[in-house]
Amino acid sequence: MEKVPSSPFLWQILQVQERRYLLKEFPELVSCKEFSKVLEVGCGNGSSAIPILRGNKDIIVYACDCSSETLERAKEIVHSTNIFAVQNRFHPFFCDFAFTGFPKWLVCDSCVESFSLKQQEYSSDVKEGGVADKSGSYLSRECGCCIGGVDFVSLIFTLSAVPQKKMSSAIMECFSVLKPGGLLLFRDYGLYDMTMLRFEQEKRVGFREYMRSDGTRSYFFCLDTVRDLFVGVGFIELELEYCCVKSVNRRKGKSMQRVWVHGKFQKPA
Repeated sequence: MEKVPSSPFLWQILQVQERRYLLKEFPELVSCKEFSKVLEVGCGNGSSAIPILRGNKDIIVYACDCSSETLERAKEIVHSTNIFAVQNRFHPFFCDFAFTGFPKWLVCDSCVESFSLKQQEYSSDVKEGGVADKSGSYLSRECGCCIGGVDFVSLIFTLSAVPQKKMSSAIMECFSVLKPGGLLLFRDYGLYDMTMLRFEQEKRVGFREYMRSDGTRSYFFCLDTVRDLFVGVGFIELELEYCCVKSVNRRKGKSMQRVWVHGKFQKPA
């Protein structure tokens, strides 16, 4: 039976719409090795973390956001679920990654430098007949200075809120904390999504970039832009496509055309 959530957060918990499609779109989150680590960038209220934690009882999620209030809300919501060992598997922390980068306890400088050398050793082992783990990701033990990097980074409707001129360096930050062979999982707003068409002209602050009423930004991606951003910092493109969905608001009798970009990129191993 589900725990009864504390009353100040009850309405927020009831309003969380879990992104269950993540496990279908990114099945590696379910099939990965035990104790794989996920870094969820821009975790919001936990709508992505909850299905990931539910779908794999051994996975560990590190979740960051640039809002302390949002992080507290996410922690309360996630910890109020009946997810197995959630207290030990969900680790929220404050970080505005596009401006400050990620903390060194995720992966220290010496570990980042050693990745390139150990990638070469890993490649040699494979050529000599060694077998990779089933997730295909690089195995690294935690050390005293850091957790040794992560196996997955998820950017789910996060990059579009980063100023366009900061996107490349922000993606490079994600690249640096991934273990060799690790995956970056991406979904965000696509060109001509209904939210783009609804923006007034005076809200436009750049090419395909708009300012919301709350001061946050919204960028709308085409496939070529996404490809250039990720491949440009060293990722290998595994999947990249538009996801078009027609949703209907029955109460208002209106249909809405949603356009998202789905992507999966790998750090070379």
